Amino acid sequence: MTRADYILLACVVCLLPFLYAALWSNNEHAEYVQIQTGNSEPLTADLSRDRTLNVGGPLGDSVIAISQDRARFASSPCRGQVCVVAGWFQAAGDIAACLPNRISVSLHGQHPRFDAINF
Repeated sequence: MTRADYILLACVVCLLPFLYAALWSNNEHAEYVQIQTGNSEPLTADLSRDRTLNVGGPLGDSVIAISQDRARFASSPCRGQVCVVAGWFQAAGDIAACLPNRISVSLHGQHPRFDAINF
């Protein structure tokens, strides 16, 4: 390797954190939450108003809590409780799902973060 190769490699390594911060980080706060249950139409709720939503699934009701511009699964009838342990979500593009109960919660802002997401 030549001296120019080493300089180029050093420049690339130094630029990586800046590229990560500019292109992959998502600092946009979500404006609304979209709750999908099975094959039905998604339910949309504004994040600016604190509330608790009971959403029915095949296993029973999952409770979605909305507070201080963020959302989470407060409780769910599934066995693993992975959706509940995931905690609060507040950035646009964040997604939580209770797969056994077929309920997903996604947060959205003005600019979509992804083109499409498959479960």
